[in-house]
Amino acid sequence: MVTAFLLTAEEFGATEALQEVVPAGQQLDQPVAVAAQAPLGVQGTLANARAWRAEAKLAAAAHLGELLPAVLASQGAASGLRGFVERRAERFTGR
Repeated sequence: MVTAFLLTAEEFGATEALQEVVPAGQQLDQPVAVAAQAPLGVQGTLANARAWRAEAKLAAAAHLGELLPAVLASQGAASGLRGFVERRAERFTGR
């Protein structure tokens, strides 16, 4: 769910945050699973989240616009789409 909030830039409150609480030792399970699914998308999302924090929202939106074409044109995006359509897990290379 946190990834969805990063991708949409929506704000969330305590109720939503409470849904993300996991037992001690499992904090990295979801982020690692997400990162394995789409490394370029994750890198872009993190870079954009940092831009939102460091810059004005309009600048961050422009930053996302600059990142998105490369991510969508990547081998990983095509491979991920094929895996989704074929209902199979995909191994991403980060290209």
